[in-house]
Amino acid sequence: MAVYAAGTAAAGPRETNEKPAEEIEVKFPASPQAENLIPFIVSATTDNQFMIDGESLNVSGNGVLRFTLVIVSPSGARNVSYEGMNCSTGERRLYAFGRPDGTWSKARNDQWTRIAENTLNRHHAALFTEYFCPVGVTLRDADDARRALRYGGHSSTMQR
Repeated sequence: MAVYAAGTAAAGPRETNEKPAEEIEVKFPASPQAENLIPFIVSATTDNQFMIDGESLNVSGNGVLRFTLVIVSPSGARNVSYEGMNCSTGERRLYAFGRPDGTWSKARNDQWTRIAENTLNRHHAALFTEYFCPVGVTLRDADDARRALRYGGHSSTMQR
């Protein structure tokens, strides 16, 4: 299993004791609407559909990218979560789960965790390495993130 860290495609555990920058209070976005969902490819081996709510994308001043993730299984089961990704530390954070009525349920465990390349959570690794945090790239704003999703990856990861 590969664990990602800033500036490398794959690295071992972080060697510093640095803590992520303090975050401002997170405000949950509106419930995702179908017309705002941007699909992205995770792997040819999954039948799930993965989408980011383009309206929820936000790049904060401290470099944390926040987004609503929607996963739909082949049977129609739908999981909605509001998450954060810190490209400089190679970590992600789960803020809340979406409820069917459009409200949010705050996550019980909302700690930062390393992004790992594994079968279960491959979508986080794909978002990190291919869309939001390719090596040496810093997203400027939410439009930059939306472009990466719409074009099938960040321009720095594409063959020219």
